[in-house]
Amino acid sequence: MKNLTLVFIALIAALNFTACTDDDGFTFTAKPDPEGVVFTNSTLETYNLMASSSDNLAERFVWNEVDFGVQTPVNYEIQGAATESFETFSVIGVGTQTNLPVTVGNMLSLAREAGLDNDPLTPEPNTGMIYFRVRAYVGADAGNVVEQFSDALAISVTLPEAEEEEEIQLPQIFVVGNFLSGGGYGSDWTPADAVPLAASAEGNTDYEGFVFVNSDTPELKFLPTNESFDGDYGDTGENNGDFSGTIEQEGEVNAGTPDGTGGYYLINVDTEALTYAMTKTSWGIIGNATPTGWDSDTDMVYDPATKIWSLTLDLTEQEAPDNGIKFRANDAWDLNIGDNDADGTMEFGGQNIGIPEDGNYTITLDLSNPRQYKYSITKN
Repeated sequence: MKNLTLVFIALIAALNFTACTDDDGFTFTAKPDPEGVVFTNSTLETYNLMASSSDNLAERFVWNEVDFGVQTPVNYEIQGAATESFETFSVIGVGTQTNLPVTVGNMLSLAREAGLDNDPLTPEPNTGMIYFRVRAYVGADAGNVVEQFSDALAISVTLPEAEEEEEIQLPQIFVVGNFLSGGGYGSDWTPADAVPLAASAEGNTDYEGFVFVNSDTPELKFLPTNESFDGDYGDTGENNGDFSGTIEQEGEVNAGTPDGTGGYYLINVDTEALTYAMTKTSWGIIGNATPTGWDSDTDMVYDPATKIWSLTLDLTEQEAPDNGIKFRANDAWDLNIGDNDADGTMEFGGQNIGIPEDGNYTITLDLSNPRQYKYSITKN
């Protein structure tokens, strides 16, 4: 009887174990979200794409969260294509967040696949459409993946045409002096090696440019051409090296700097008003993409051989125009430069410059070409 009781208890235990095993096998079934996936960000009328700004943020695509009815993260994939059919496409990025940055370089690659170029001598157009869509999915392979796609988002892009000939030169005057050798420009007091300043437009007399006046006792003059000293402008003071802020062409002396010392100067000259100004500058970057945020600058270093300011720094992803970085002089906002069009060219007081993703970057600032200032931000 005792043996019969033990067998009965064992049978009940086995039945209970089987029931528990069946409960553990319960699974959720993923089903498409009836709301679907849709882009929610606004886009520009057209995006101007330049190779010099390939690393810059072009657009941050944003979409709604998708619910497949399962307790597992939903993956999102941004796809880009040269045609609306998406017969072939590139995967721009994958993640679980409902937004993703797309760079100018990403768009340029698609534009070239679409047959666009910026060569004015070829029949290919320089303006056209490229396409993006979001794929939302759960599951890891073709056997159990459940996915949904957004409608294709058409984006207008333009590749600014390269000039068939050299760009029209703005009117220029030239700075010559005892700093040319020390500044890496050439031989002192040699007109052919003088540094150009450019006017704002044809017919204007407001000349501007940055010059490395590398001399302990600076002396300089302003030349109408870089061929001779004919018609040169100097200071109205009494002694060589004086700085009065005014110039003349007869009876002049060699001009100097405001404090009599060398440095990297923004020089402004007006040959009609007969005035000049010199602002000593040292450049850095500031912004919430940098380790010190908007509280302080990170200094850049100037290389006389390349005429470029540079810096290598860890940056965090930030979206312009509200966030990012700016270049500014002398740890102050009096003289700052940004980029209004995200095209690699700069404007005084321009917008913040976005950073596409976290990483270590080399940043350069090229102020050597008057009124055509450029920068680059390259991920290492």
